[in-house]
Amino acid sequence: MSQAPPAGVPLKVAIAGSSGRMGRMLIEAVCATPDMTLAGALDMPSSPAVGTDPVAFLGRTSELRVTGDIAAGLAGADVLIDFTRPEATLAHLAACRSAGIRMVIGTTGLGDAERAAVREAARDIAVVQSPNMSAGVNVAMKLVAMAARALAADCDVEVIESHHRDKVDAPSGTALKLGEIVAQAQGRPLAELAV
Repeated sequence: MSQAPPAGVPLKVAIAGSSGRMGRMLIEAVCATPDMTLAGALDMPSSPAVGTDPVAFLGRTSELRVTGDIAAGLAGADVLIDFTRPEATLAHLAACRSAGIRMVIGTTGLGDAERAAVREAARDIAVVQSPNMSAGVNVAMKLVAMAARALAADCDVEVIESHHRDKVDAPSGTALKLGEIVAQAQGRPLAELAV
């Protein structure tokens, strides 16, 4: 398994889905963080972004090129950040596990089998996985668990969400996680409670 870089050495980060909305936000954040460096940019092999400079949208240039080749995109990376789709995330997970590269997964829409694959890979590599990386949403998840336990017998819970028009999965991973938290707090499976 790869180790954290020594103090003073930037963390080398690869981004999956680099030409998408979240991918670009992640690239911008990595480029703005002094102790990180962009080490790779992955996208679907059919993406028109393949072969382009992943930081060009920032008005910069780099030696990197967006690639559809997972091994090439991970070469030299300490960690891969993946906010793509379940099928791609599983392929990236297998490659990271094989190469000993840590992974941050923000992909939503993972089913039971995919979540089991993440747990299995986490035996060999460090994995951070959440349907929502927002600190505020994670605090809200804790509060929902407390409220669900306190109000279980007296209340029905409804999760309502709204997203931009390009949102790929609905309900979102965040909404599903909130439902799972309520069900767990009430000691019942989500499938039994969900409508």
